[in-house]
Parts: sequence; C-alpha cells; structure tokens
Amino acid sequence: PRSVANESAMTKISRRTFGTLAAVSLASLAAPSLLHAKGSARLVIIGGGFGGASSARFARIAFPHIDVTVIEPQRSFVTCPYGNLLLAGSKTLSDITHDYGALKRRGVNFIHDWAEAIEPDKKLVKLRSGKTVSYDKLIVSPGIGIKWGALPGYDQEAAKILPHAWVPERGEQVLLLRKQLEALPDGGVVGFAIPSNPFRCPPGPYERISLVASYLKKHKPRAKILALDAKDAFSKQGLFQDAWNELYPGLIEWVPGSKDGKVVSVDAKNKIFQTEFGTRHKIDVGNVIPPQSAAKIAVEAGLTNETGFVPVNPYTFEAIKAKDIHVIGDANIAGPMPKSGFIANSTSKQAVASAIALLEGREPPKDPVYFNTCYSHVGVDYGISVVGVFRPSDKGFVETPNSGGVSPRGPLADTKAQRRLEARYADSWYASITKDAFG
Repeated sequence: PRSVANESAMTKISRRTFGTLAAVSLASLAAPSLLHAKGSARLVIIGGGFGGASSARFARIAFPHIDVTVIEPQRSFVTCPYGNLLLAGSKTLSDITHDYGALKRRGVNFIHDWAEAIEPDKKLVKLRSGKTVSYDKLIVSPGIGIKWGALPGYDQEAAKILPHAWVPERGEQVLLLRKQLEALPDGGVVGFAIPSNPFRCPPGPYERISLVASYLKKHKPRAKILALDAKDAFSKQGLFQDAWNELYPGLIEWVPGSKDGKVVSVDAKNKIFQTEFGTRHKIDVGNVIPPQSAAKIAVEAGLTNETGFVPVNPYTFEAIKAKDIHVIGDANIAGPMPKSGFIANSTSKQAVASAIALLEGREPPKDPVYFNTCYSHVGVDYGISVVGVFRPSDKGFVETPNSGGVSPRGPLADTKAQRRLEARYADSWYASITKDAFG
C-alpha cells in the first residue's frame, strides 16, 4: 500500500532487514522454551503492551542468557488497534484480547502486580503488594496516563458518562461507548472532542469517527457526528475526508480549531461540549479524547520533563534523567515518530539490544532504523495507510526523506480496489504484529 514512487525505497528497506528478521525467526524456532540461567543478569520490563511484550519476546530470542521479567497487572492485553472495529460491530472484545501464555512458555517471568515506584539509585521497582523487584537493566513501557482535570469538567466520574475509550485496560470504556451508540436515538448527535498533539495514535480519532459513521449509516441513518478538533490538520486528512465524502455524505461535520473546534470544557451531566469562543454544543453521546502524558509510574519516577513525556537517547532509548532505564512506546518523546503500536514494537528491539550491550560492556547497535506503518479502517472493505521510516540523530529522531507516504488518491489508482486491498493488508498487519509481540 504505497505509491509507485516509494517502491524502490521500500524494496531496499525490505532487503536490508530481511537477514535480521530471518535470523530472529530461526532463533525463535530453535529455542521455544529456553530456561533462565542461574545467576544471570536481570532485565525487568514494566508494561505488557506492544512495547513491553515485544521487548520480552525479543530478549528471550536474542539473549537467552538474560533473565527476563515483565511486571504487568493484567493477565491479558486488549489492544487499542482494532478497538474501533468494536464500535462498527465487526469485531468483538475477544478478537482484540491477547494473553501471555506463549511468552510464559518461552521463559518470560510475569509478575501480575502494579509497579508503584522506581528507585533508580537502588535499581529497584516497588510493587503495590509491597514487594520489590531488583534489576540490572529496566525497560519502561507503561503507555499513557490521562491528565484528569486538564480539560475542565473531565475527570474519572465524567468518563463514566462521556467515555474516552483511549486506555483499553479490560475494554470497559470501548464497550461502554458501544452500548451508548446502540442506545442513541435515531436523529441524535454523537460528539467527539479531539485534543492537540501529542497523543496516542494520531489517526485514531478519525478512524473512530469513520467507523462510528459506518455503524450509524446502517442502524441510525438520521443521526449525525459533530467532531470538534483542537487542530487544523490531522494524519491522513485528505484520505479520511475523501472517504467521508464518498461513504458518509452529510453525516460528519468536522470543525477545526481555527473555526472554534477546540473544546475547552465539558459538562458531563448535561452532555455539553463548550468550545474556545463560548459555543455550547448539546450532544447525545460523547467521546472525549483527553490530554495525555506518560503513565503515572514514569512521571512519579522523575523521568519526564515539562511536556509530561520522557526524553530519551534516540540511539539507545535510555532515559536522559536516569541511567539503566530505557523508555519505549507512548511514554517517550520521539517526534516525528508517532505514538503507535508499530513504533513501540519496532523500537523495542533496539532498546533491548542497546540495554544488553551496555550491560555487558559492548557498543550498542549502530545505525538503527525504526519503521511505522499505520492502517486505518474507514468503512467496510475500505482501508487507508501511511508509512514512515525514521532514524536517530544527534538532534533526536528524523524521518528519512522520500521513505514513506500515504495511500494513492484519486486517479493515481483504481481506488476502490486499492481500498479493499488495504483493508485486507490491515488485517494481515494486525495478525503479524500481535504474533510478533505476544507470540
């Protein structure tokens, strides 16, 4: 799913990475149930999402002499990717829930508890149960935290009425939003409050708008969507708006920030969004995507800066503020790389390889390449995508020129056939990345 102009660059990337991927695959077949070596070095991972699970699996494959422990309170992981398909009615919660059985069989230790605090000077993680876990190297992949109260009127109680459905946990929030859509009167209004950058999954709100529209078109044809956005532009905007015009004409109203789209407060009880210039919008169902930061454990450990996210070394992902702690996934500062499951998975390998190299007195791997492909479903048999390739530099992360792009538009391709194929590619991508992370 890429333009012809990008074919050569992507072919080179595929050839360059094939040997590494093949080696990893062979290693995984050769050592399905490696046991920990007694007295081996301790790699501890906080978080069992895309970043944490990918780190654990890769560490067991590439460094079987290392003891790997994951601290994760949940016994299974509900993915944010594909969560929006629950709202359209084409997926169920079990379809996007993944357990840790394969990782445990591979020799990864799991502690199902909350990581409450990190003591970098002592190399300890304190658990909610009162126990402590010591580490030689720590991978922190805790995801995001919601900044409750940063949007006036939006707190934990308000989320029970106006769900965010942006932190999956056990899927309660997305199921609540689905239930509210089912109860929506035909002719009602579904409101979206979309924040400024940065936030988890930049195209996510617009995929959600699309799939809610898909549900409404079929089941509540007189209903409308009001999308209030703090921004004037968003990821894959042209592709999304092409789809809205083609599939859902007249159903979606998107209001950019410059036209009073920024929501500055919410009244959950009365279901009202108030925008910057004082306009009050009455809605029947509301999805508030609130301001975000790194998860609480990263903030309270002193790893974050004024942005609320963690600055890291772009070559090793070691936290700037703490030695021997490597932060990956949505919790770090990695722009222009997006906060996505693909980036968490892609960068986890470099973080683990760097952490082990530093632990053993070796140079970390040089010249890493980080990949992102983001698919979005916008309707039945209708998918779009964006591809990006990134590298570290002394100034942070940079996108490789001419390395990626978005799906073809208009006369560049048979768009209907292209969109059908991309929906299939998205399904294959999801199966592949969850296999790579969770085994």
